[in-house]
Amino acid sequence: MIVLDTHVWIWWIDNHPKLTGDYKQIIEQQKQSGELGVSIYSCWEIAKAVENNRLQFDMAVEDWLEYASSYSGVQMLPLTMRIIVESTQLPGDFHKDPADQIIVATSRVYDCPLVTYDDKILKYPHVKLLP
Repeated sequence: MIVLDTHVWIWWIDNHPKLTGDYKQIIEQQKQSGELGVSIYSCWEIAKAVENNRLQFDMAVEDWLEYASSYSGVQMLPLTMRIIVESTQLPGDFHKDPADQIIVATSRVYDCPLVTYDDKILKYPHVKLLP
């Protein structure tokens, strides 16, 4: 399984040009085996971005989330006690964005690579990333 960061999930569902061909190919391969993980916390992050007018869809955010979470191959990963605790005890120096902390912790708990374009996460040595 691979875990998709929130922006990667959005870009993939919406076929955004910022998602590179390499990542698209990897995501499509994982989709075939039903191995795409998305933290349920990403739904909160998306809803907050819509609420704060940093993100817009052609439909209501509830409808987009329902559509995107039921997309073929996507597994919504629950927010568990273990993930919550891990997010507060990430090794090394990690920034204070709670959404990033939860998503990185999710990747670490599931021991799966994270797909992200986030520079802060890409520089963090304590999470598996796709090459």
